[in-house]
Amino acid sequence: MSKPVNPYTIGSFLVGALILLIAAVLIFGGGEFLKKKWRYVIFFDSALNGLNVGAPVKLQGVQIGTVKEISLEIDEKFSRIVKPVVIEIDPAAVLDPSGLPFQAGGSVQKRKENIQHLIDGGLKAQLQTQSLLTGLLYVEFSFYRDVPPKLTGLNYKNLPELPAVATTVDQIKVAAEEVLTNIRQLPIEQIVKDFSIILKETRDIVASDELKKDRAALAKSLHETEVLLTTLNRNLSPLLSNMNGTIIDTRTLVQQFTHNIGPVLVSTEKALGTATNLMLESKHAMGAVEALAAPEAPLWQSLEAMRDAAQSTKDLTDYLERHPDSIIYGKE
Repeated sequence: MSKPVNPYTIGSFLVGALILLIAAVLIFGGGEFLKKKWRYVIFFDSALNGLNVGAPVKLQGVQIGTVKEISLEIDEKFSRIVKPVVIEIDPAAVLDPSGLPFQAGGSVQKRKENIQHLIDGGLKAQLQTQSLLTGLLYVEFSFYRDVPPKLTGLNYKNLPELPAVATTVDQIKVAAEEVLTNIRQLPIEQIVKDFSIILKETRDIVASDELKKDRAALAKSLHETEVLLTTLNRNLSPLLSNMNGTIIDTRTLVQQFTHNIGPVLVSTEKALGTATNLMLESKHAMGAVEALAAPEAPLWQSLEAMRDAAQSTKDLTDYLERHPDSIIYGKE
């Protein structure tokens, strides 16, 4: 008879196995279950073919998280399909200026306020291709400051929403569709009809008698112009030759005049120098005469003394004529 199994043994075995499993998860998982992570939702308008759960989430090429959930919702009210993509970001992968993990806030409301600053700075998500061979997609964050942010305002599990921009392929498709729409709006039939009318009128003008007459008249005018130019060339050639000879003679004359005028200019320059020196000497002489004729000059003073002496002599002579005896008796 077999021994009954002890339930405590089975329980202890299960508890030990569970403890070992938890320890293995913590050791080999690197403590991922204990890390605090942030979750956000993004609503992409593009097709999500190639985006899988677990796809990397990058910020300008650096992985900061993964895709955790991809859902599909049908909004019957607005007749549209909504594709919320939930991403999970590791805060330890993003550092602040001090080198510490970036803190976006503890509560959901605080995280919404802090993430709004990044959204105002141009932060947006975009789907990009990991490999052209596999066609797998990933979420790439970057700053698109020239593109205004577009938020749907939908509430998905009370998660903060991040804006998204269309992929490069979608942008090309949209631009091509706009061009095609503008082309479809053009009145192609009317344009073709008008072009056909223009071609018909052009053909009629080319085949008309008036154009043929005009072409003949133009050919005749060109022929007459050619004849006139030939005549002018023949008649003007001697005149141009004479003018050329006259120009050469004039040039020779100017050269001779330049050669002969050189000595004359030199002589003239010497004569002008001599005249200048003579004028300077005359100026000095005039200055000397003016100095002698000045009232305070010695010559002027000598003349005044001679005048006074002559006056005295005249007075003495007059006195002797009136009193001749004064020579004997003296002046009374």
